Amino acid sequence: MELCARTLVEVRVARSAADVAAHHAVREAVFVAEQGIFEGDDRDAWDEGAVKVVASIAGRVVGAVRLYPLDEAGLWKGDRLAVLPGARTLGVGAPLVRFAVATAGEAGGTRMIALIQKPNVAFFRRLGWSRQGEPGEFRGATHQPMAIALAGAQPAFAPEGYTWALGA
Repeated sequence: MELCARTLVEVRVARSAADVAAHHAVREAVFVAEQGIFEGDDRDAWDEGAVKVVASIAGRVVGAVRLYPLDEAGLWKGDRLAVLPGARTLGVGAPLVRFAVATAGEAGGTRMIALIQKPNVAFFRRLGWSRQGEPGEFRGATHQPMAIALAGAQPAFAPEGYTWALGA
């Protein structure tokens, strides 16, 4: 658990059927119902092997993110970060992102990439992420490719070698 200034947020890997269902329900509420980025469902082939993470407050799941390795060299991708509207001012997003970064690092990852919606770029920069290339459109919304070094990452790691994974 991570103590936030406003409330206690518990972040964990979604292992139970209830947590996995709640993970998908948060994503659907944000990306399908609220933002209209997807129609019906936001699930894709990456969901099969992804690590699904949930954040809860007082036992209620209010946030989700998924992460997965892209190659054997340690490149991971984090995506589908979603926090329910009523919980966005409660300090849920940062613990979710930190947990995803730590989890990928503990699994041997050296770098994590993500496509970040333009309004959230400053938030990710405050968490140590850096811009990678120019913003682009993804499903009708402007996204900034971003990356962060993970635990044990080599300083000479060359992110430009992974532009394909960023959608470039």
